[in-house]
Parts: sequence; C-alpha cells; structure tokens
Amino acid sequence: MNKGKAKQDFDNRQNSDVPSCDIHLVHLDNVRSTQTQILATSKAQQIAEVFAILADPNRLRLLSALANQELCVCDLAALTKMTESAVCHQLRLFKAMRLVNYRREGKNVYYTVADSHIIDLYRSVEEHLDENNTSTNFVTQRV
Repeated sequence: MNKGKAKQDFDNRQNSDVPSCDIHLVHLDNVRSTQTQILATSKAQQIAEVFAILADPNRLRLLSALANQELCVCDLAALTKMTESAVCHQLRLFKAMRLVNYRREGKNVYYTVADSHIIDLYRSVEEHLDENNTSTNFVTQRV
C-alpha cells in the first residue's frame, strides 16, 4: 500500500462518525486513578522514537528476517533485494536504538534482534493485522 493510500484510509477512519461526549463533564475519580498510570512524557518520547524507526517497510522486512535467525548483511541484502549499503544504513539505525546486536566472525558481521520484546512487538502487530483481515474477510464472505 502506498503512503498516499494509507494516509487517505487513516483520514477516512478519523473523519468517520466517532461518538463523543455531548456534555463536557470531567470524571475526577477516573482522572485521578489513571493519572499515576499514564506514560511520562520522556518515556512516551522514547517509545515514539522506536515506533518511528519501525515505521518503514524495509526496516520491518529486515526485522522479520532477523526474528527468525542470525543473519549477515549479505544474507539480509539477498533476502530483501536491497543493496548491502542500504541494509547497512538501516542496521545502523537499529543499532543506534539498541534494537539489534551484532558479532564479527572473520570479515563477516552477523546480526540478531536485541531481545525478544522487539520480536514480540513485531509479531503482536502482525497477529493483530491477521485477525483484522480474517474478520474482514469473514464479514465480506457472509454478505
């Protein structure tokens, strides 16, 4: 899906008839009980930066490859049909955010996902999309 189509779909969802409050009434008990649980601004910024790094199809494809096994730059380039230079650039961004680890073996550098949390995040979103696609297909088939 291209960026223009994705933005249009997002805008359409944003402009749909979303229920809202007819009367402005703040429920102070709810606000107070949730206030201690809301993300701190600095933590929200850090999370946003991780999502920004992951908000690229090429980087997500690299991550999906690394979620399965350790791979070198050459392998990643072949899998994703990217140049080795482009793969290295993307991996540099991953390293800066501590999303991948690497090790040298001779002249080759092998990469792995830094920890299971990143893989879990990626797979959770993938499962969410699969569930939505399945339920959408089911509704379409029944109509």
